[in-house]
Amino acid sequence: MAPSRLPMWRRISQIFFLVLFLALLIFTSLRPSAGATGDIHLRAPVRLFFEWDPLVALANALASHALYRGLLWSLVILLPTLFLGRFFCGWICPMGTLQHFVGSRPSEAKRGKQRIESNRYKRWQTGKYVVLLAGLVAACFGSAAIGWLDPFSLLVRSFGLGLLPAFNFAVRSLLAPLEHSHVAALKATGETLHTVLQYTVLDFRQPHFAQGLVLGLLFLAILAASLRVTRLWCRAICPLGALLGAVSRWSILGLHKDPATCNNCNRCLLHCQGGDDPIGGVPWRKPECLMCMNCVGSCPHESLQFKFFRNEKEVVSPDLGRRRTLTGLAAGAAVVPLMRANTGLGKSRHERLLRPPGALDESDFLSRCIRCGECMKVCPNTALHPTFEEAGIEGLWSPTLVPRIGYCEPSCVLCSEVCPTGAIWQITPKDKGWVVGVGQQAQPIRLGTAFYDRGRCLPWAMATDCIVCEEWCPVSPKAIYVQEAQVVDSAGNIKTLKQPRIDPSRCVGCGACEYACPLQERPAVYVTSIGESRSPASQILLNRK
Repeated sequence: MAPSRLPMWRRISQIFFLVLFLALLIFTSLRPSAGATGDIHLRAPVRLFFEWDPLVALANALASHALYRGLLWSLVILLPTLFLGRFFCGWICPMGTLQHFVGSRPSEAKRGKQRIESNRYKRWQTGKYVVLLAGLVAACFGSAAIGWLDPFSLLVRSFGLGLLPAFNFAVRSLLAPLEHSHVAALKATGETLHTVLQYTVLDFRQPHFAQGLVLGLLFLAILAASLRVTRLWCRAICPLGALLGAVSRWSILGLHKDPATCNNCNRCLLHCQGGDDPIGGVPWRKPECLMCMNCVGSCPHESLQFKFFRNEKEVVSPDLGRRRTLTGLAAGAAVVPLMRANTGLGKSRHERLLRPPGALDESDFLSRCIRCGECMKVCPNTALHPTFEEAGIEGLWSPTLVPRIGYCEPSCVLCSEVCPTGAIWQITPKDKGWVVGVGQQAQPIRLGTAFYDRGRCLPWAMATDCIVCEEWCPVSPKAIYVQEAQVVDSAGNIKTLKQPRIDPSRCVGCGACEYACPLQERPAVYVTSIGESRSPASQILLNRK
């Protein structure tokens, strides 16, 4: 293959995997389909990229002392890295592709000599190895906090909870005038486009997520930073890139520099993505090279080539130094106790922290959850949202059920289907036990228990008829029952009302009652985590033995 064609093939590969990633992410949602049955399932393997992620697999193994199903596929990326170097970062990674695209745009900060100088190796590029060390040490102490910085978690969280909902809203806003137009042709066009897009890229309903704006802006800021420093995220922060860089030290494919034909024109630095010093006269830094092949394609004298089993001077190990190594190790060892001193474990846990059905006990959940947002993106009722302070610092951006926004659908187990690490154990509707006639379990999975605020409930406090919560309760027999009572209204009239009550032995904490409560400001019925199945310690006191 001609060296000048390598960048072209790399671009084709990048576009293919970026489109694949976005397609899988878009289909990580419930959407209408012809001939659909009552079962709720996804049509695409949305966990594919997480299963390829060696960082997720390693952190999962260290934190939980096991490897969740599918994560062994990460060897598909890890083993070739031993031979080819960081090909994943330059040819496959969607985050790297977006960084590459944005970093290639013209920028005042990267013109002339500034551009060449910015693409030389910098000492701060070792920062990602410090992040990697800290994250892996934290995983050894039982925390999956490194998921905050995993590139796939970052992408799914940012796109799924911030950018795609914004896109969804923008498209619907543009189509609305067409659909409501009095011109028949425009109305038909709008309705047709809506139908087509509803089956392809639009969500079934307009999603909105807590902190979606913050997550979207953080991601855009990371991309914008590439306008100043080429692929700043990949060079300085990405822990997956650091892991692959460390593994690539044993790769047998390397950059051959021919000093006889090199005239030091520095064109190889104009488009260098990794800051690995492909120029002559200095050692090539193997762990930093992203295999983008731009240097080979830019060299007018063909002085650069990638060859197997070359024997040249190069930097094969990250130049961390003792101080940075100790910093990474100490940070990882210190961050878990510091976070858990400010987290919600045991009795100090936030009472409204409702985890998805199938979630592990809180400490085990935090050791597996990588805050990717897949479960939130796939929830058909937009009931799952990223936490802010409810789960403490360590639980930041992990999922919590917010019943006022959406309730847990009785037959839905999509969140457990898409979870890549087993923080939400994969269950079936039968395991969940909420659907009558589908092998309903004697002990269904409980998310919590509903309670009434009788000072706000219309039948209890205001002598007003209302049984909305009882009508919405999906379990059978219903966890909400009503009893007739005679009350006196403000005019002195005696009225017979149906007053709702909760049977805690039947309530599963789905949140449908809180969602449907007509009191918009603050509902009269609310769900707390007491009685949840996943925690023996979080039970109603009278039921303890």
